[in-house]
Amino acid sequence: MTLSRRGVLGLAGAVGSIGAVGAGGALGAAGTAGAAGTGGTAGTAGTAGVGATPAAGRVRTGFERLAADGYAVLAGQKVGVVTNPTGIASDARHLVDVLHADERVDLVAVFGPEHGFRGTAQAGDSEGASRDPATGLPVYDTYDRNGQRLADVFTAAGIDTVVFDIQDVGARFYTYIWTLYDCMRAAALAGKAVVVLDRPNPVGGRRAAGPVLERPYASFVGREPIALAHGMTAAELARLFNGEFLGAAPVRLTTVAMSGWRRGSFFGETGLPWVPPSPNMPTPDTALAYAGTCLFEGTNLSEGRGTTTPFEVLGAEGIDRRWAEAANGLGLPGVWFREAYFTPTFSKHVGKVCGGVRLIVHDREAFDPVRAGIGLLVTARRVWSGFGWRADHWIDRLTGSDRVRTLVDAGAGVEEVAGDWAAGLARFEAVRAQYLLYA
Repeated sequence: MTLSRRGVLGLAGAVGSIGAVGAGGALGAAGTAGAAGTGGTAGTAGTAGVGATPAAGRVRTGFERLAADGYAVLAGQKVGVVTNPTGIASDARHLVDVLHADERVDLVAVFGPEHGFRGTAQAGDSEGASRDPATGLPVYDTYDRNGQRLADVFTAAGIDTVVFDIQDVGARFYTYIWTLYDCMRAAALAGKAVVVLDRPNPVGGRRAAGPVLERPYASFVGREPIALAHGMTAAELARLFNGEFLGAAPVRLTTVAMSGWRRGSFFGETGLPWVPPSPNMPTPDTALAYAGTCLFEGTNLSEGRGTTTPFEVLGAEGIDRRWAEAANGLGLPGVWFREAYFTPTFSKHVGKVCGGVRLIVHDREAFDPVRAGIGLLVTARRVWSGFGWRADHWIDRLTGSDRVRTLVDAGAGVEEVAGDWAAGLARFEAVRAQYLLYA
């Protein structure tokens, strides 16, 4: 690209400096701690965003901090970016457009995950291969590709380094984290490096919750044994993947941490704009409920797809107020359940009036989405004679074993189901603690 095409886009400098980064290390925020076995965290005196001046106190994403350091970790490399519409700069321009316009970065390829690079595909689909009309860059499809097959894509693209920048929502079965995992494994096979640009966990990161996946139930909605609500950011997960699951062949990993993010922060406190990570994740409130209500994908009830509030409303034909009454009777902290009626425009029960519940989270700190989801499964089964699991037992893939399904079928309550996963969750939390980047 020429300077006339790239101009001065993306040339904002740093108001301070970011420390040096080595393979496996992290560009980190001042005051954060390094993770055992994955490299330390270099501090910074402060950074500026790309294009626009960030508001005081706002979280600076990994991409903003990479740009503020002049893209030093990408110098001299042919770069491919794994991203989607959430990969934006502080002025809402897409990072692919910013990088393409900057002479300091040799961007040669884009890789699209589930839903695609531009986010037009529905769940379980992608946009396929194409050429980006805005930049002319080739766009490769990563969906449903892993191992040597994905390594071959990286080799064909002619890249040296894979950059990952996608907004996650904090649930094990949200597939972007497994796209990251697959890309790390494939990059290791192909001899490529990986740079992960961090973004907030929108539901906070104080704790993990829910059952830990058992390996016989591994799939693209859970490759490895982590908790259902992992309480980590993408960069932290990358460090955990490299340290715990990639075995004798870890990838050359660099993570670029955020500045200004704290584990107790919800997305509305970050000062960042919300870009829906997928078509049925329209708001941060959707993300808050998702780790629990997505479990209804494994049932014959609608999880609200085809409505304006997916994963916040649940139901089916024939359900009435008794479900909301039973759910409220559980006394689950931080949430109320309101009787609701809706008509999905696509997906399950399309065009039919469904009765059910709407979740109203009134205390985010106290709310546990996984326990809420279990409570809703338990009460739906009790009050609606039509309740059923999907014939393929998809619920087992979502929960990570057959234990939730068999316990609910046996009439267990919320505390009994949650008690069943407590020991595994405690073990995961001990491992997780080694890889956290933020206080």
